[in-house]
Amino acid sequence: ETLAAASGEQDAACAAKADRAKAVAASATGEVAALLPADPPQSMRTLSFNGPEGKPTTLADIAGDGIGRTVLLNLWATWCAPCRAEMPALDTLEKEMGGKHFEVVAVNVDTGDDAKPKKFLSEIGVETLGFYRDATMGLFNDLKQRGLALGLPVTLLIDGEGCLLAHMNGPAEWASPDARKLIAAALDG
Repeated sequence: ETLAAASGEQDAACAAKADRAKAVAASATGEVAALLPADPPQSMRTLSFNGPEGKPTTLADIAGDGIGRTVLLNLWATWCAPCRAEMPALDTLEKEMGGKHFEVVAVNVDTGDDAKPKKFLSEIGVETLGFYRDATMGLFNDLKQRGLALGLPVTLLIDGEGCLLAHMNGPAEWASPDARKLIAAALDG
């Protein structure tokens, strides 16, 4: 089976989740009200970046086969003030809700080496988030081509089968009860 065919099948399986995407996005209120339903939901399984050990990984690797881990994928950079501001909240959300069925995957997209983003995370006391990285801008450009990323930060809510359910451009208060309610809705079903 070709990669394109597999990708087409995955997109078709995801597109069938339009009602689910609308339902999950409908639970995005208050602090996370800017979240939009995926229209149509599409497969994010091939998105690639470097994992915490610095090795190439894909969203499919993180979602896991069989486990079905829901992922809140966030792209950020040290030069982006709103990104910097929401990092502690993303760390708190991962601390409170992260585990076998859910992970906040915050991918740093600074160009250059790892020193600057690592120093920033250490300075602000991020303890729980894994260090995900893409220094090539490939991940951002992929999302931009799909019409999902206008700038930074950009956040995607992806279900356990790697289907995009909802997306947001701009920051949010991810440690809020509103954000926890949204994640709970994404996990329920």
